[in-house]
Amino acid sequence: MFYSRHADAAVRKLAKMFGAVLVTGARQTGKTTLLREVAGDVNYVTLDDKIQLMNAVGQTGTFFKDNPPPVFVDEVQYAPNLFPQIKIILDRDKKKGQFYLSGSQQFEMMKNVSESLAGRLGILNLSGLSLRELYGVSFCEPFLPTDEYFEKRQKEKAHIPYADIWDTIHRGSYPELCANPDFEWQMFYAAYIRTYIERDVRDLAQVGDEVKFMQFMTVAASCTGQLLNMASFARDVGISQPTAERWLSILATSNLVVLLRPYHNNITKRTVKTPKLYFMDTGLAAYLTRWNTRDVLKNGAMAGAFFETFVIGEIIRSYQNSGILDLPLYFYRDRDGNEIDLLIEDGGVLYPIEIKKHADPVKSDVLKFSVLDGLPNMRRGQGGVVCLYDNLVTIHENDRAIPIALL
Repeated sequence: MFYSRHADAAVRKLAKMFGAVLVTGARQTGKTTLLREVAGDVNYVTLDDKIQLMNAVGQTGTFFKDNPPPVFVDEVQYAPNLFPQIKIILDRDKKKGQFYLSGSQQFEMMKNVSESLAGRLGILNLSGLSLRELYGVSFCEPFLPTDEYFEKRQKEKAHIPYADIWDTIHRGSYPELCANPDFEWQMFYAAYIRTYIERDVRDLAQVGDEVKFMQFMTVAASCTGQLLNMASFARDVGISQPTAERWLSILATSNLVVLLRPYHNNITKRTVKTPKLYFMDTGLAAYLTRWNTRDVLKNGAMAGAFFETFVIGEIIRSYQNSGILDLPLYFYRDRDGNEIDLLIEDGGVLYPIEIKKHADPVKSDVLKFSVLDGLPNMRRGQGGVVCLYDNLVTIHENDRAIPIALL
């Protein structure tokens, strides 16, 4: 099954604006398929090919003579020395859309990009399939809980049964797994992790103890949706805290996890400063934490955390697929115990969102939003509770119950 990707339009726009386009993202999120669709019949080179990689690393000066632009270079992170050559060609020819690049992680790659191709490169981060893409919804604007958004979004609301939501949460969002329902879930993720550790972690991050790194991934998955606690991570795995911090940076820069920033400014002194950790693919997190079936996950102790993780991932994807790199997304928690799961900042307005796995939102779910009214230089906008209720309905003043199908 082929899924139309919402990031297609953003990549085409970047190709008209910049000489080079880089699509990053975790392994198997569909980067190659997307770029081959956008780039058309331009020359394709993958650095998974050992001969091509040898030429890219050892004969950098002639690599693009053998593979002249426009060209698509897949897995470009294996040859970061190509970036200065790309800069030379772009500065010489002054053409747009000459290089299409993909990379499954950003360890050394982004350092070289920032030094060599500043102002010459458009970047897009591609995650797995969104609910919109899975259900063929063409609407592709970033989520924002406003009247204008819902007026447009409801024209393409897909019917998504309750059980299907939990199937999607458990199975995950990788296109190959979604397109092949006969693929065995455990075998897929076991192979995925093995490839990730052997290809990315071992080769590019020099992690010496792969068994402990796997344990670290499992501990991180068990904490999805929680405040980051590096001391606890280090203690549970039996590593130093600096090692735990380095390993977390590997998960983040390889796009497996995202750290949601707390909202604060110079006046909101009582807010916490620690980020929250979320896995971008709930299927991978479920595999790591051994929630082996949909029903066990749905009825288990982590059901709320997984539902929240899934919703946060859906909202992040809506922004990433629009080409937005600097996500305007935060959470709120202060030392008095007030907490809001998500804040979306747009034009000096904060839009508050609570996330509940139940289907019966009530007024008390949104009363906590009033804590935002005292924030300086910010206005509170419309908000709501993303949940499993079927319809968009007002539950208090400007705040609504928001069906997950309307994200």
